[in-house]
Amino acid sequence: MRAAARAPTSLTKVTIHSGHPFADPTPDPVRRFRGRLGGSVTLWTAGDDDRRAGLTVTSMMVANGEPARLLALVDPDSDLADELARTGRAVVSLLAWPHRDLADAFAGVAPAPGGPFRQTEFVDTTWGPRLADAATWAGVAVESTATVGWSNLVTCVVEQVTIGDDDAPPLTHRRGRYQAPPPTVS
Repeated sequence: MRAAARAPTSLTKVTIHSGHPFADPTPDPVRRFRGRLGGSVTLWTAGDDDRRAGLTVTSMMVANGEPARLLALVDPDSDLADELARTGRAVVSLLAWPHRDLADAFAGVAPAPGGPFRQTEFVDTTWGPRLADAATWAGVAVESTATVGWSNLVTCVVEQVTIGDDDAPPLTHRRGRYQAPPPTVS
C-alpha cells in the first residue's frame, strides 16, 4: 500500500527574543526602583454590614510614637479608599505565604467568585472585617489622607495591635512576584 502524498507545508520562522513580550517599551525607572524594594504584603479591610472593601498593600511603614501610626499608599480609585473615607477605620492584617491566592483576589488579579470576602472567613471588629486566620493584625483610625504622586498617603493612628505566632512564613513581594520562603532545615 502506498502512502498518501502530503501537501507542501510552509515553514514559519520562530524567533526567541531576550526580552519579555509584554514588557513596557519605555519602563518607568521609579516604578522599577520601587519594585526592587520589596516588602511584606498586608491586607487592608474596611467597612461594615452595609459595605466592605479590601486591598493588598505593600507600600506601608510603621512610625512608632505616642500614638503609633501606620502610613500607607492606597490607590485613590480603589473601593478601599472610598470605605476609608466613609468609615475612618480599617483592619491591617499581615499576610502569610498561604494567603497568596487571597492576596491576588484582593489585588484584583485573580478570580474571586462572589467577591474576595467570600474566599475565606472574616470576623467583624470595631475597625472593620478582620481576616480570621491572620495571626498579627492592627486596628487603625484614619487621621489624614493626602494626595502624593498617583496615590493617597493614608496616615492612621494605631488603636489595637494583636501579635500572633509566626508559624507560617510571611508573604513578601518583590519585582512583581511573591518571594517563596526559604526551605526549612531539619
